Amino acid sequence: MNHPIIPIAVLEVSRERKRQGPKGRRVDPKALAEVQRLLGSEPRRADLLIEHLHRIQDHFGHLAAGHLAALAQEMRMAQTEVYEVASFYHHFDVVKEGEAAPAALTVRVCDGLSCEMAGAKDLLAKLPALLGREVRVIAAPCIGRCEQAPAAVVGQNPVPHATCEKVMTTVAAGAVQHAPEGFIDYDSYGREGGYALLKECVSGRHEVGSVIKVMEDSGLRGLGGAGFPAGRKWRIVRAEKGPRLMAVNIDEGEPGTFKDRVYLERDPHRFLEGMLIAAWAVGIDKIYIYLRDEYHGCRNMLETELEKLRLSPPLEQMPEIELRRGAGAYICGEESAMIESIEGKRGMPRLRPPYVAQVGLFGRPTLEHNFETLYWVRDILQKGGEWFSSHGRNGRKGLRSFSVSGRVNSPGVKLAPAGITIQELIDEYCGGMLPGQKFYAYLPGGASGGILPATMNNIPLDFDTLQPYGCFIGSAAVMILSDKDTATDAARNMMRFFHHESCGQCTPCRVGTAKAAHLMEQPKWDLPLLADLSLVMRDASICGLGQAAPNPVDCVVKYFPHELK
Repeated sequence: MNHPIIPIAVLEVSRERKRQGPKGRRVDPKALAEVQRLLGSEPRRADLLIEHLHRIQDHFGHLAAGHLAALAQEMRMAQTEVYEVASFYHHFDVVKEGEAAPAALTVRVCDGLSCEMAGAKDLLAKLPALLGREVRVIAAPCIGRCEQAPAAVVGQNPVPHATCEKVMTTVAAGAVQHAPEGFIDYDSYGREGGYALLKECVSGRHEVGSVIKVMEDSGLRGLGGAGFPAGRKWRIVRAEKGPRLMAVNIDEGEPGTFKDRVYLERDPHRFLEGMLIAAWAVGIDKIYIYLRDEYHGCRNMLETELEKLRLSPPLEQMPEIELRRGAGAYICGEESAMIESIEGKRGMPRLRPPYVAQVGLFGRPTLEHNFETLYWVRDILQKGGEWFSSHGRNGRKGLRSFSVSGRVNSPGVKLAPAGITIQELIDEYCGGMLPGQKFYAYLPGGASGGILPATMNNIPLDFDTLQPYGCFIGSAAVMILSDKDTATDAARNMMRFFHHESCGQCTPCRVGTAKAAHLMEQPKWDLPLLADLSLVMRDASICGLGQAAPNPVDCVVKYFPHELK
């Protein structure tokens, strides 16, 4: 067959016309105008991508394909860059072209272990029919309210000790959160001597070297889980060439953990003063506070109190403070994943070295701290390092804030001596077990900290004391099981959580958690295969999520073999 000969000049013109057209999805002018109106005069920097996605999600209730394309054009980013970030985080509802948008109101019911034991499954089974199609009901990983189990969130309003009736009432009323009783605001904190220590530091009454020495002598370790000595971290980052940045981690997503929220809801300025003292001692130019998205009330409160701090600063020159909002990703509790998220990216852990202290936020040396670590700075510097280290039991030193949930009479945050045993914690601080229930097992460090039987109730709870038993204390999230529970069910719950929260970056964790969760749902566990998975995940996963995910499984095999028969 003969084909017509097309002149080369015509082909060149045709190619040029194709190149003039935009690649990818064409931007709808209406969607672009809506995005521009929502963003207003806010900078279009790439690190603000997640903040801008929140603005769109909050306004429209979801992220439509047209708005994502418009946002990409407005920020001069590739549409794939915007989409990969939006689709990474659980709290962003990405709606593809042709798909139906989700219901205007979402009810999230926590299915974490403490909430599951308290009846979350029953809520998830009944609420969809009771609320109808106008409301979406979904299961959510731990929302940081384990002492209020079962807990739910209606829109942005938490429902503690949730029942079907309480959830339905909140849906109908659209309840607004209020500050907890006893909340200490900026003015009240100042009247009680707040920010006086910070002023003394900046005025020269305390030398940087002596302040860091007190922190080192106190023995205070990072209270987010890793336990790195706080004073040593200050010294390391200070030795790095400036400019230096600071990142504060309030993304406590470990199931069973809620201590940061409780302290933040009551005394935020004690934390803020500790943060500013650390910034002064290390020589920090700018501070980023990363707060988990589940803490809506805390975010509103913190924005208000930070504004008061800016309008009436305790210092002539303060580092700039920027509050950043998470979007529902447990992995962002890992320091380098959190830094990636602050930079507007998917929260995927970085390979080390270099370490965050050397190359952190935006490539600068970064002091990364957990909320509670900074919360103790003022007390330690005012009372002395010896005061903090004088507390403790069983040869351990310091104080620990235990987040206790499960089958006890009085769950909550318990400030107790480091090294206290689980039996002492239950008996002295939690009012004993619930009536008619017998202590059976406990998780000493949240989802990843392992499971131990009640017969091992005399182990000091602290850093480095639990490792010989295949466990660790982490952020001190203690969950108590009774004879009405099983360790196998607890381990299944944990592995489902890890599978759901794996960032997917490395194969051992992405595939390993999925395979392990599947094997654990079977009536009889394939123990040799689970052992192989455990070994590979521990040795080859990039970060602590995959490395620690096998802990509950291995503990069940080791300490609860009778449940597997």
